Amino acid sequence: MTSTPARVVAPPHRRRTAWFLGGLGVVLVVLTVVSGMLGQVPVTPTEVLGSLAHHVGLDVGPLPHHPQGENALWLVRFPRVVMAIVVGAALATAGALMQGVFGNPLADPGVIGVSSGAAVGAATVMVTAGALVPGSWVAAAAFVGGILTTALVYGLARSNGRTEVVTLVLTGIAVNAVAGGLLALLVLVADSAARDQIVFWQLGSLGGSTWNAVAVALPVAVVGVVGAFLLRRRLDLLTLGERAARHLGVDVERLRQVAIVLVALLVSAGVAFTGIIAFVGLVVPHLVRMVLGPSHRTLIPAAALGGAVVLLAADLVARTLVDNVDLPLGMITSLVGGPFFFWLLRRTRASQGGWA
Repeated sequence: MTSTPARVVAPPHRRRTAWFLGGLGVVLVVLTVVSGMLGQVPVTPTEVLGSLAHHVGLDVGPLPHHPQGENALWLVRFPRVVMAIVVGAALATAGALMQGVFGNPLADPGVIGVSSGAAVGAATVMVTAGALVPGSWVAAAAFVGGILTTALVYGLARSNGRTEVVTLVLTGIAVNAVAGGLLALLVLVADSAARDQIVFWQLGSLGGSTWNAVAVALPVAVVGVVGAFLLRRRLDLLTLGERAARHLGVDVERLRQVAIVLVALLVSAGVAFTGIIAFVGLVVPHLVRMVLGPSHRTLIPAAALGGAVVLLAADLVARTLVDNVDLPLGMITSLVGGPFFFWLLRRTRASQGGWA
């Protein structure tokens, strides 16, 4: 009598992770196709897929029948889609890192001043060089401003070779306040054209996305996401507390340094080309943590994928909600993220500050 080998069944949490990641992947593909369809130049779903297939060397599916269909897809819509995916993944990964390092599910990348510093850098160029300054100059100034502000916050918070989380948060609040004052001063002295440009940049938009911008932002985002994933085990140990993590061999100060550098790179690379986009780095990793648990092995890739989905969906709403009007992307994420943040705050207080 022969025995039938037992069928191996995946643990429930692995099945849940696989379904969650698979579902996010499907939603991302659907949103990509829908984003390619919608616009002033009509393109059908099969034409979007056919155009993608032809550009990767597969001679399947129809090409857009409209004379400007290919240009609309590859010069306007697809750069915007890819930039939304890149920036959304970068912001959500940065949020997951911040929440892991700070030991708080309500930590946000903006705490360390990177977004406010980027805004000051961009506004400085707009005011001093004029409203017609090339977008690459603004992006470079925003990136440098974000990095320098983060370095300033960390340097001021460091004392006796160590950096306490509370000190880092309070220093970030102070530096953010100073950056806000500098930004208000720049708006005050700017001419009307530069002032409008500063205000629009602060509201966030993917409208100016190009393949050149994608080529700059994508490598930085990939380095940041991969670097965050490599920290996954040490971040998991840090959730046990700093003292326990040190006993288990984690250099907590070095971990905090590397994480802050990665957060600065991820956020600066995103906001440099899109302006300030709020709440993605706060809401997405928190939601993923609620579904999959606190393990950074699954949290970081799921947060990156979830951030891409959320920002692509928000951009689709921003450019289609009102005919012939490209609404500010930051306005959409703030209108949705603000109430959700309030709900998270109430939920966290109800659980006495523990992980959700």
